[in-house]
Amino acid sequence: MRAPIVAILFLAVALPAVARQQAVAAPRLTGFRAEFIADLDEVQEKIEKLAAAVPAGKYGWRPAAGIRSVSEVYMHIAGGNYFLPTFVGQQPPPDMPKDIETIDVKATVIAELKKSFDHVRRVIANESDADLDKSVNMFGKPATHRYVFTTMLNHLHEHLGQSIAYARMNGVAPPWSR
Repeated sequence: MRAPIVAILFLAVALPAVARQQAVAAPRLTGFRAEFIADLDEVQEKIEKLAAAVPAGKYGWRPAAGIRSVSEVYMHIAGGNYFLPTFVGQQPPPDMPKDIETIDVKATVIAELKKSFDHVRRVIANESDADLDKSVNMFGKPATHRYVFTTMLNHLHEHLGQSIAYARMNGVAPPWSR
């Protein structure tokens, strides 16, 4: 009986300290970066809910030969989340799968999507307001870091729309629209 009480007291003291430490470790984002994260949160939630709603048996479905399948679209999204930050000097994590668009197992697809969104969050968290105005070359054209981040969101929303169309063609309504 004494051991559970000691454990509860330990947790009561330790958890607030851990929470404070985590709050200090995570920078408070403002301005564009905060807006970016708010949009990222919304699009991630929709993509992940839709990926979960599509039956595993439909992950290989494609609208026509030569067009990406359901799983390939989701893995293209994850790949973009790893690739686009390279324009601001952030490399993909070393454990990123080599042939990411070949992943077609639903649970693995969803797990990789989550990892890729976490990567984007780390990248924007390490970006300063001043960094957003730095110049880069993106696909052969001059751009800023801010433009790269805007392109990331555009890419995500484009493929969310594609995923919604794929889901509806397979009889799946987006969970948030029911």
